Order: sequence, then structure tokens, then C-alpha cells
Amino acid sequence: MDESTDSFPPSRDRENDNDNDDDDGGGRTYRSWVRGDIPHLSPHPRSWRPTDRCRAFDEFGYVRIPKFASTSEVMSMRIEMERMVEDEWRPSLLSSSSMEGDGEVDDDGMGGGTGGDGGGRGVGVTVFRTDSGQVNAQGRSDYFLDSASAVHYFAEVDAVDPNTGYLRDEYVIPGGKLRALNKAGHGLHLRRGPFQEYSTSSKVVSLLIELGYVDPILPQSMYIFKQATKAGGRGGEVTSHQDSTFLYTEPRQTCVGLWLALDDATIENGCLWVRPGSHTEGLRRRFVRNPRHFGNSPSYVGDDNDDDAGGGDRSEPQIVFRNLIDDDEYGGVTWEGGLPENSLPMPECTGLHDAGFVPLTCEAGDLLVFAGTLDHLSLPNYSTGARHTFQLHCVEGERAGITWSRENWLQYPPGVSFVRLVG
Repeated sequence: MDESTDSFPPSRDRENDNDNDDDDGGGRTYRSWVRGDIPHLSPHPRSWRPTDRCRAFDEFGYVRIPKFASTSEVMSMRIEMERMVEDEWRPSLLSSSSMEGDGEVDDDGMGGGTGGDGGGRGVGVTVFRTDSGQVNAQGRSDYFLDSASAVHYFAEVDAVDPNTGYLRDEYVIPGGKLRALNKAGHGLHLRRGPFQEYSTSSKVVSLLIELGYVDPILPQSMYIFKQATKAGGRGGEVTSHQDSTFLYTEPRQTCVGLWLALDDATIENGCLWVRPGSHTEGLRRRFVRNPRHFGNSPSYVGDDNDDDAGGGDRSEPQIVFRNLIDDDEYGGVTWEGGLPENSLPMPECTGLHDAGFVPLTCEAGDLLVFAGTLDHLSLPNYSTGARHTFQLHCVEGERAGITWSRENWLQYPPGVSFVRLVG
């Protein structure tokens, strides 16, 4: 490992350069990322006070926790996902109307998936991407929107033959489907089994409370495969982004990512890169349900085939990006939605280091925790083995005065609530 293995980010002199240093709460304001500015930390022993780990999170925007999950937990999640993919994901031929003029597969109008019935019918191959084609992919997909409270499967773009819509031949052999996938989501935590057991465990809840959450809510979970290019996989980069772009709360941002390594994460196999301190820069853009598409319809639209519903134009993308910073360079972040110049080749990654990013290598079972406004990305997996992760995204709830935006892409069906982790 080329990074330290303790719980804290690589730091400058914390004694002499820590804006959040506070002995007893009687001095200066403590700035909590979750709670906001706290003028005076209560000395009462039952009141919330930041731990050293919380202070590191608040200062740098992330923290690493070694051995957060046991070997047994890691293996049970990997085995369960392999079973789910083999039993439930049945990719079939796309209709000709699903092929875009540029020859790339579009995931428009895919049905099926596996909400809870095991997905007994064929499902069109639905791709997931984070590059400039993101709106054209996720932004035109009922299959993507309907994954909010279900478990749907999203292939790597290059795993699909653009001429046929089928998976490429190398992925249709026994066990091959697993190597074609980019991710599975976004309701794994809603299913009984190892994913739900971990997601709602006391250690996850305790960690969130330690970081300052009062009413932690769990809206999203996903399994990322990060395929190995040297083993016939297609695991590309995940471009620079902030998670709160996709999981927006009001009146302030409270999304936190819990990134659990199910494999060792190295520079070669595409570990996470973060830019320490960038969580204080504010949010650059949002990924929202498009009012031009939905019109006056509610956030959750059960029948998107009704052209008269809400006065929207169904030819418009369902989801679009909305800039929150007027500057074309997003306040100096010229790589938003991409990578800093000269990020490759590995292992030098000169452009990433120059832009202030650091790699977070870790071992299977380690947890990376990072604020929703932290700038982060990952490079392609150039190793011979996949790099799996299970990720949770939590937000603060209404009991703490925080609301989930009705413009967010992720909305549960009427009558279905997000998982409340406390009380």
C-alpha cells in the first residue's frame, strides 16, 4: 500500500493547522459538514461531540476505516451478487428502435429487471455511463428511473455489440455475464439478505451518528463491478463528480457515501481518487428530473407512456444536468464530468496529482466515507482482476430539518418510504 492504513487522511500538521480544533466548545465555532456551524459544543456528556475521526472527516471531506466489514460479510455479499446476476439478469436483444444513430446502444424503454419477482423474462441490455453520454443513457431510461427501489443491472457500454444489441460473445458463456456488468442498483438494501443486513447494521448506524447525523436515511445502494481490462472486462474510468449532484437535499447538502471495498483497491485496478478539502467548495451541478419531459407531473410518474400527463414533452430527456455555477469552468474545476488533463498514464497520474487528488488504496473490508460534495473519481481498471465495491448513500432526514428534493432522479413509488436507520 502506498497510503497509510490508519483511519485518517494524509494530513498536514493537525495541531497547527486545523480550523476545527476545539478543546471544550467554549471557544470558536465548530464547523460540522453534516450539521453546519455549531457556535458552542455542549460539554454535557450525553451531547454530541466530534471524535477525532469525525474531525478528520469534517476537515478533509473523507475518512478511511480499516476492517470495517469482516471477511465473512465481504464474501457473503460477493456470493449473493453472483447468484443474483446468474438467476435474475437475462439480457436479450434490443429492438431496432433502441439503437441511436451514432451506433451506440441506448437504454431507452427497457422493461423488466428484478424488483422482487426474480426477473423471469428477458431484459434488454441497459448500459451505464458517467461520461458525456450520461444524459443520453440514464436520461432516457424508464429502466434507470425504476431502479430506485428495485435491483436493476447495468452493463458496461463496451460489453454490448452496437450492431446487434446483444452482449458480445465473450460474455454469454457460463459465468460471463458477471464480467459484462458495470453496476447493480439501487435498492439492494431493501432486499433481505447480506446487503440489507450490512446496510442496516448497528456499526453503520453508529458511524453515521458519530459523524453528526440525527435522522440518517438510506435512499440508495449499489454494487460496482469495476471490470478488469486485462481479463476481458471493460471497466473504464468514473469521471470527476460530487455525489450530491445526484442526491440533493434541502436546505443544505447532507449526502454521505459509504464505499466498502470487496476487493483490495490499488492504483492499477482503479482505486478511488479524492481531492481533500474540496467538499467545502460547494456543489457545481445537479442531475434532476426534467420539467420539459414531466411537465406538472409528480416526482414519481407511474405511467410515462401517457403523453398527456402533466403537459410534458415525452421526446425530451427524463433527466438533465442543471449547472449551479455560471462559470463554464465550474469555479475553476475544469475537469467536472471528465478527468484532469494528463491524468493518464498510470502509475504516474501526473494530472491528478497536479490537481490535488490523492489515491485511496485500501484492502477488502475497508470503508471509505466521504462527503457528498467531495470531488472524486476513479481511473480504468488495468489489472487482471475485477475490483468490486458495495456502496451506500445516506442523507439526513426530516427530523433534522432536511428534506429530499422532489427534483432528484431517485424517487420511490407512492407509499414506499426511504429506510430510516434510527428510531
